Amino acid sequence: MKKYRLPSLLLLLVFLVGALSLQGQTRAKKAAKPAAKKTAVAAFNPKTDPPFLNAKQKWVDSVFKSLTPEERIAQLIMIPVYSNKNQAHIDSISKLITTYKVGGLIFFQGGPVRQANMTNRYQRESKVPLMISIDGEWGLAMRLDSTVRFPYQMALGGIQDEKLIYDMGAEIARHCRRMGIHVNFAPVVDVNNNANNPVIGFRSFGEDKYNVTSKSIAYMKGMQDNKVLANAKHFPGHGDTNVDSHYGLPVIHFSKLRLDSVELHPFRELMKNGLGSLMVAHMNIPVLDNTKDLASTLSKPIVMDLLKKEMGFKGLVFTDALNMQGVAKFYAPGIVDVKALLAGNDMLLNTMDVKTTIEEVKKAIKNKEITQEEVDARCRKVLAAKQWMGLDNWKPIETKSLIEDLNNPYATYLNRQLTEASLTLLRNKGNILPLKALDTLKVAALAMGTHLETDFQRSLAKYTKVDNFFLSPTSSIAELQLLKEQLKEYNVVIVGVHKLQLKASGSGTFGITAEMNLFMKDLIRSKPTLVSVFGNVYSLNRFEDIEKAHGVLATYQENELTQDVAAQIIFGGVGAKGKLPVNVSSFFRINDGLTTEGGLRFAYTQPEAVGLTSQDFAQIDTLVQQAIRARATPGAQVLVAKNGKIIYSKAFGYHTYENQVPVKNTDLYDLASVTKITTSLAALMKLSGEGRFDVDRTLGEYLPMMKGSNKENLRYRDILTHQARLKSWIPFWKEEVKKNGELKGSVFSADSSAKFPTKVAQNLYIRKDFSEEIYKQIKESPLNEKPGYVYSDLSFILAPKVVENITGQEFETYLKENIYKPLGATTLTFNPYKQYPLSRIVPTEIDTLFRKQLLHGTVHDEGAAMLGGVSGHAGLFGNANDLAKVMQMYLQDGQYAGRRYIADKTVSTFSKCQFCPNNYRALGFDRPSKPGSENGNAAKGAPAESFGHTGFTGIYSWVDPVNQIVYIFLSNRVHPTRESSVLSKLNTRTNVMQVVYDAMEKAKGRPVASPLESKL
Repeated sequence: MKKYRLPSLLLLLVFLVGALSLQGQTRAKKAAKPAAKKTAVAAFNPKTDPPFLNAKQKWVDSVFKSLTPEERIAQLIMIPVYSNKNQAHIDSISKLITTYKVGGLIFFQGGPVRQANMTNRYQRESKVPLMISIDGEWGLAMRLDSTVRFPYQMALGGIQDEKLIYDMGAEIARHCRRMGIHVNFAPVVDVNNNANNPVIGFRSFGEDKYNVTSKSIAYMKGMQDNKVLANAKHFPGHGDTNVDSHYGLPVIHFSKLRLDSVELHPFRELMKNGLGSLMVAHMNIPVLDNTKDLASTLSKPIVMDLLKKEMGFKGLVFTDALNMQGVAKFYAPGIVDVKALLAGNDMLLNTMDVKTTIEEVKKAIKNKEITQEEVDARCRKVLAAKQWMGLDNWKPIETKSLIEDLNNPYATYLNRQLTEASLTLLRNKGNILPLKALDTLKVAALAMGTHLETDFQRSLAKYTKVDNFFLSPTSSIAELQLLKEQLKEYNVVIVGVHKLQLKASGSGTFGITAEMNLFMKDLIRSKPTLVSVFGNVYSLNRFEDIEKAHGVLATYQENELTQDVAAQIIFGGVGAKGKLPVNVSSFFRINDGLTTEGGLRFAYTQPEAVGLTSQDFAQIDTLVQQAIRARATPGAQVLVAKNGKIIYSKAFGYHTYENQVPVKNTDLYDLASVTKITTSLAALMKLSGEGRFDVDRTLGEYLPMMKGSNKENLRYRDILTHQARLKSWIPFWKEEVKKNGELKGSVFSADSSAKFPTKVAQNLYIRKDFSEEIYKQIKESPLNEKPGYVYSDLSFILAPKVVENITGQEFETYLKENIYKPLGATTLTFNPYKQYPLSRIVPTEIDTLFRKQLLHGTVHDEGAAMLGGVSGHAGLFGNANDLAKVMQMYLQDGQYAGRRYIADKTVSTFSKCQFCPNNYRALGFDRPSKPGSENGNAAKGAPAESFGHTGFTGIYSWVDPVNQIVYIFLSNRVHPTRESSVLSKLNTRTNVMQVVYDAMEKAKGRPVASPLESKL
C-alpha cells in the first residue's frame, strides 16, 4: 500500500491542478466571449451602413422561423406585375403569391388606384408582407398615369442647387409610401460618357463622375431619409455602351483601371453614404470575367468577389430584370435565376418561372453550389429590409384622395423649381435675353416639328403678341420658301424644336430632318433667332450652325412645364441657371451655361413660390362657382399676383348661360369703368410726371372747348377725386329715340357710310360729328348744387380730348405706343372686334332699350358706344393677364421690366387719399371706403393704402402696395341684364380677394412643406 501512496497523491494533485486549470480556462473563455462578440459584430454606422442593418431582429427572427426552406428561397424572388392588365393577370399573380410565398413585386405600367387595390389584395393574401418596388427614376410617372413627372436625370444634372434634388428624392419617397411602395429603382448612377448610348443617355446625371455622384447621393438620401430604399444602378456602370441590354448583351472592353476610376466611383461613394441597395447590369466585362456571353449579373467574380467582398457592399443586391435579352437569350427562365443567385445577388428581379426557380435553387443546394445557410442569410437580410420599411406593421393603402395626394401642390411646385433650375442657356448674343423693348419687336413663334399650336407658343403669348408659324419635319421646298417669305417682316423669330426622339438609337438624328436643318441654318443666318430645343440635349449636335443663333436654350425634355419655363426665361419672368452636364459638341461643352436675371416681368407660378399654399386658394374656386350657380355671372377670370409673380390665374364658366363657349384666360372682357384708371389716368399720370399736366390746374386750361362754361375753373384735383360737382352721368342716347321707341334716322343708320362712319353696335352706325354733341351736352350740363363727393363719368369722357390737346396724338395711339405695347399688354384695346374673333370676346348685356341686341365685341356703356367705342371712362377691353401688367406697373410706382413709364413717385402720389376723411378717393383711383369692413368696397384685409377700381360690367382691379398684391376679377355680370345685382350682394369680388389675405395669415410661421408628411 505504501509503495502506491506517492503515485496516488501525485495523480490526485495532477487531477486537481488540471481541474483548476480547466475551470480557469472555462471562466476565461466565458469572460472572453463578450469581448470576442464585440469585435466580431461592428456597431451600426448610420452614415455609412444601409439603413435596414439597424432593423429590429425580433420580428425578423419570428418570421424567419415560420418559413420553410422553400419559402426562404421564395423571399428572394420578385415578380413583375401590371395594373393595366386584365383580371386573368391579376389572379395569376395572386396564385403565385399564395402558392409560392414570393418575397416581392415590381410594378410596371398602370394607374395609382388600380395598383393600390392590387397591392392591398396581394398583401392580405401573402404569408409574409411583400416588398413592393417600382422603376421611378423621374417619379411614379415613369410607370403610372395621373402622377407627377419630375425631370429626367440629365436635366437634374444641370442643377446647381442639390438641395432641390434631395427634396425631390424625399417627395418621391412620400409618393412611394403613399402607394405602399418600398423600393424605388433609382437613382441611375451610370456616368454617361457615350453620347450614342441607346439605353442610358437622358437617364443619367451626366458624364462627370463627381457631378453624377453628388446628385445621386442627394437623390438617395432624400428617399432613404423618408423610409424608401434607394437603388443605385446599373452596377458596375452602363454609361458607355452602344447596345441596349433590353435587347442584347453589351460587351465592355475597358481596363480595370478605367472601370475603377470612372464607372465604379459613384457606387463606391454612395456605399460610403449608406446606400441601401443596388442593381447589377447585364453586361459582359472581359476584364472582370472573360466567360463568353456571361452577363455581369450572372458573374460571381463581379457580384460576389468585386461587389460584396472587395468593395464591401452590405446592402441588398438586385439583379436587373431577368427577362431582358442581355441574359434571357442565353438562359431559360429558372436557370437564369439560379445562376444569378449563385453569382451573389440577393434579389431576383422579374423571375418569370417561380416554380422552376425554386426547384433549381434546391438542386444547387443539394449539389453544394450554394448552402442553405447562404440562402438563409440573404433571406434574413430581405426580412430586415422589410422590417425597416415598416412591413412589420403593414397597413392597407387608403385610396380615398390618392390621386389628389400624389399630385399635391408642393410636388408640382417642386417640379417647377427643378425645371427652372435645370434649363440651360448656351447662347445669348448681345445679351438679347431676356427680351427688352417689346414695342420695337415683331415676334414670330415658329414650332418646328409639329403643325399644332404648342404650349411654348401659348406661354410666349402671355408676355406679348406673337404670331405662330409651323414647320413639319417633311415640309416641301415650296412650303419652306413660303414660310421664309412670311417670316421676312419679323425682326425676332423664336423657334421651338418639338417632337424629337428621346434616344440616339437608329439614325442618331433624334428625328431632325434635312429640311429642318436647312431651314434653321438659313433662318439663323438671316435674322435674330432664339432656339429652344425641347428634347435630348445631345440633339443640339445635329443642327448645323445652331451655335450661331442669338439665343440657344437646352430644356432636356418636352412637356408643358419645360415649354412654360423656357418662355419665362426668354421674357425674364425667371432667370436661366442650369449648366450643361455633358459635352454635346465643340461649341457646347460640359459646365457651359449662362445666367440671366429673373423677375424682370411676371413669373407664372403658384402660391408656394411666395410662401403660401395652393390649398388655401381653393376657396376662390368655391366662391366663383357659387356666383356662377347663383347666376351672378356666366363666367369669370381671376388673377392674383404677389411679389411680381402670378400665383393664381384661372378661368371659370362660360361666355353666356347657354354654356357653349368656355371662358379662357386669353379671352377679352369689357373693362367698363376700369377704363378710367387704365386709359385716362394712365395718360394723365405719365404727362404729370413729365411736367405737362398739373392736377392743380383747371379743366379750361387743358380743354379750350370748356372755356366760358361752368366747368372752366374746375380744378383737376377736385375732378379726379369726384368732388368737382359734376353730374354723375348723362343718358345721351335717350334724346335720340323717337316716341315709338325707334332711333332717330338723322343720328343713326343700319349701314355705314361717309355720313354714318362710326360703329355703335352690330348693324348700327352713328353720325360722324355726333361726338361734338356729346361734348356740348357735358359743357352745358349744370353742376351739382351741393359740394361733396359724387362719382362722375363726365370728366373722363373729356379726358381723351385733354390728352390729345397736350400730346398732339390720338388717344388710343398714345396709350398703345407709350404703355400697352411696351408692357406687352397687347389685348388692351378699344373695339376688340377689329382685331380679335368674337369667340375670344366675352359678350355683355342683351340691350333691349337702345341697341336692341346682344352686345358682343362692342362696348356696353352707351356713351362710349356713341363715341365709337373709344372713351376715357369706358370702352377698353382686355384679359386679366394684360390688365395685371398695368396694375403691376402701378404697384412698382410707374416702372416695369426695367422701363419707367411714369415718373418716380407719381403713381404713389396719385394713389394717396387727397381729402380724407371727408372723401376717401385718391386721384382717379378708388380706395377702401371702410378699411377692415366686411362689406366695404375692398376686401376686409386690404390695407388703407390699397387702391384700384371697379367696373359696372362686373370688373374689379386692385393693388395692395403694402403686401405687393395685384388682384384682377373679370366677369360679365350684366349678362343677360344689368338689372342683376347678385354679384354685389354676394360680395364675390371682395370675398375672393379676402381669400388671399386669409392665406397669408394662415401661412405665418408655417413653412411650405409636402402635405403628405402629415399623412404618412
